Amino acid sequence: MEKHILRKLFLSTLYLSAFTFGGGYVIVTLLKNKFVDDLHWIDEEEMMDLVAIAQSSPGAIAVNGAIVVGYKLAGLPGISCAILGAIIPPFLILTIVSFFYTAFKSNFFIQALLNGMRSGVGAVIISVVYDMGSSVTKTRDPILLVIMAAAFIANYYAKVNVIFIILLVALLGVVRTLYREHKRGGVPS
Repeated sequence: MEKHILRKLFLSTLYLSAFTFGGGYVIVTLLKNKFVDDLHWIDEEEMMDLVAIAQSSPGAIAVNGAIVVGYKLAGLPGISCAILGAIIPPFLILTIVSFFYTAFKSNFFIQALLNGMRSGVGAVIISVVYDMGSSVTKTRDPILLVIMAAAFIANYYAKVNVIFIILLVALLGVVRTLYREHKRGGVPS
């Protein structure tokens, strides 16, 4: 059974990575569609948690997303399969593009293709933002809604560095969880 999962995990991340143009955030929706909606290996709430871990970790989000999903599904062998699947397509594509870079940079048709792809990528990124924002608003937790709005305002309007925002909201999450557990009389594990 594990070989089947590893093979499916490798092929899925390979496929997703091969068609993820425009940045790593595009892969978030594709990972959700594949592993939550199609394969039903992960539920939506857990997927959003995994995405949050991937986003808050250093490195490319596509690889980080593959790592956390791979680990969740099959442990260390899952990480290996998911990473390989995620890095092979960009490695090959970038190798080819860099070899032909001079011809590509001034080619009218390549530029037109890239301009069209930017529009599609923008739509997918909006979809990711909508999915993640919806998962927070569905909780109807006023504190989480204030944190989300404050983080948006701090980044978009006040131009606060995203690193500081991530560190602050992570700290707020830890403090809030510890406080809630303390009030319940539970001991965090």
